[in-house]
Amino acid sequence: MPKLKTHKGAKSRFHITGTGRLMRAKGMKSHLRRRRTKRTKRLFDEMVPVAASDRRRLKRLLPYGTG
Repeated sequence: MPKLKTHKGAKSRFHITGTGRLMRAKGMKSHLRRRRTKRTKRLFDEMVPVAASDRRRLKRLLPYGTG
């Protein structure tokens, strides 16, 4: 069977932890940030786990490392 290609857009947006969990960044991060509180802006920097319903699709986009 040939090698599978990694989806480069998914690779740049999702991070795989050492234990194999898929993490994503929050959206709404770059636009109109002046009106947000410091706490809200700080919370945007955290990575959050990917929803269970999206994991199967991401395993196809990121075949290596999500085993």
